[in-house]
Amino acid sequence: MGSAEGLIRVFGYEGRDVKVPCPYNPGYESYEKYLCKDNCDYPDILITTTEKNKTRFFIYDDQSTRIFTTTISNLQSTDARGYWCGVSRNGKDIYTEVKLETRKDSCCNTVNTIQHIEGGSAAITCPYDSESVRKLKYICRGNQPSKCLHQAMITSNSPQKGRFKLVDDGQSRKFKVTISDLNLNDSGSYLCGVQSNSGLDVFSATVLKVKEWCCVKYETVRGTVGLSVTLQCPYQPDQRNNRKFLCKGSERSSCKDMIMGQSRFQVLNVSSHSFWVTINKLEEGDSGTYWCRSDLDWNIGKYTQFHLSVEKEEQDAGKKKNLKEPRQPATLAYPHKSSTVKPINTATPAASNDLIKGLPDVALFSLSAVLPVLLLLLLTIILVHVFKNKCNKVKGKFNAPNIFNSDKNRYALFYFYLMFCFFSRYRNHSKLLQARLCRCTGCVGWRRCVSE
Repeated sequence: MGSAEGLIRVFGYEGRDVKVPCPYNPGYESYEKYLCKDNCDYPDILITTTEKNKTRFFIYDDQSTRIFTTTISNLQSTDARGYWCGVSRNGKDIYTEVKLETRKDSCCNTVNTIQHIEGGSAAITCPYDSESVRKLKYICRGNQPSKCLHQAMITSNSPQKGRFKLVDDGQSRKFKVTISDLNLNDSGSYLCGVQSNSGLDVFSATVLKVKEWCCVKYETVRGTVGLSVTLQCPYQPDQRNNRKFLCKGSERSSCKDMIMGQSRFQVLNVSSHSFWVTINKLEEGDSGTYWCRSDLDWNIGKYTQFHLSVEKEEQDAGKKKNLKEPRQPATLAYPHKSSTVKPINTATPAASNDLIKGLPDVALFSLSAVLPVLLLLLLTIILVHVFKNKCNKVKGKFNAPNIFNSDKNRYALFYFYLMFCFFSRYRNHSKLLQARLCRCTGCVGWRRCVSE
């Protein structure tokens, strides 16, 4: 290798890109340049101006400034080492030594944590050393030093922007950034940066936690139109003599005072730890969000928030009736074989059992009692018709033997007939049927059956 022209120090963050600037002397503008490592033998050459672009390496020669720059992308910790900027020429090449250092793209080992309430303000204090008094200061959100300067919300060159204000105190070697009108979205990590002329910028980290402006208690209260409701508001003992406040509105900053000039709102039973506010003759318009306090300032934990819901009395009564008095309608049951209708309270069947195939309970009961009789009567009529045809055949053309000439057959028929008489509810019809059966079968000795 040839002579070295000084030492170039380069710093970069892992995962990011880093640029390695290499100046050269006049007269070498048209010469080939390259970046190499180790002994700069042919395998050690990473990229040349002839190639311009290789994996993770890009080179650009600005001949007007006589500086060629090599960019290394996606920097790794293993990239931290020594390199050489080379200029090709006849004889020995010209080399400039490069020292590359890498760091993780995060900060810091020590983190300051501050906590504030939404709506207020927060001050982030950023110290620096004596050599950085005149250097650029800035602040950004997040935890990546590599992006901080480009994403700075405010710098010492522009110390005021919106809710952010930067004040640099060179005597105490601290700069302070104030964030006003805090909201919950302001919570997060912040980096204070001091620009360095050589090497990486110096950072300090702060975590800001913005808490919701909350209350001692949060309650939901229900009331009825025309009645009254009482709200209990606790307070600190040292605030006993303070004026008591009750205001209405979705936002505390714009709520309306309800005690002053409102006859329906009364402060009652003031004790050493709480006071009560009674709202008389409730109206539907009284529904909403209420805030009560005894502190002159809106401080966290010094008030109670209520959500009041006012409903009409008819609605409340209807709801109570549905809950306490479930329906128990009565149905009329009619006893069988009775000429007098007497209503009987019975439990109402479920909707799916009100009708069984379209028939009420009384009809089903009557049908189940009459159906066996009808079927027995139909069977008897069929048998009579059959016996009648047999009798006509005996008396007519056919000279067939009478099936009733046998005593066995006659007694069987007569037994069937007696069973019919027992079950039948129609006496007159059964006597007529007896006469026909006796006449058909020739049962002269059975006349007693007809006369009974």
